[in-house]
Amino acid sequence: MKRLRWPSWMPIDPYILLLLGTVGLAALLPARGTGADVASGASTGAIAFLFFLYGARLSTREAMDGVRHWRLHVTVLACTFVVFPLLGLASRGLVPVFLTDPLYQGLLFLTLVPSTIQSSIAFTSIARGNVPAAICAGSFSSLVGIVVTPLLAAALLGGGGAGFSADSVVKIVLQLLVPFVAGQVLRRWIGGFVARHKKVLGLVDRGSILLVVYTAFSEG
Repeated sequence: MKRLRWPSWMPIDPYILLLLGTVGLAALLPARGTGADVASGASTGAIAFLFFLYGARLSTREAMDGVRHWRLHVTVLACTFVVFPLLGLASRGLVPVFLTDPLYQGLLFLTLVPSTIQSSIAFTSIARGNVPAAICAGSFSSLVGIVVTPLLAAALLGGGGAGFSADSVVKIVLQLLVPFVAGQVLRRWIGGFVARHKKVLGLVDRGSILLVVYTAFSEG
């Protein structure tokens, strides 16, 4: 039986269509009550499992090389906390013709927060980029954002910033770093198995993003 393939002339990546379909599903059939709790738990578990698999797949040397990739980290931080906020401020010129003031405030806040770590890693993996560097850059920018984002929000949006959140640090450590370190520890025994089943890792990449998107839009 001939395997079906996505038409090469189609300008839209099929995964983008899946993301849009997930948004539509959440709008039509959002998770509510117990279903919302299950979806949130599944999303959290998928993300932790994703980082565990990356820990088992990547060598310690690759991980350390990612830590030492300082030019990348500086670029990511500059884009996240300088370039994007400036673009957000520039969007003020779209009010009131294209944006209402509340929409502008929301758009500006969106430019002040770092990307989620799991989406950064997953999309880097899908694009066959430098996953170890993406893990380090994503984790570092999220930790910096815990402090910098409230300060930027207080300065640009007015009002008091929420300040440093120890709970956010603990959540990042438990959900992302602990599974990654556990994968590194167990890599000697399961690394070969994970390397032979890269397709599974790819499915977890994509599936974790779809779960996060569905859960987020269900709550919206």
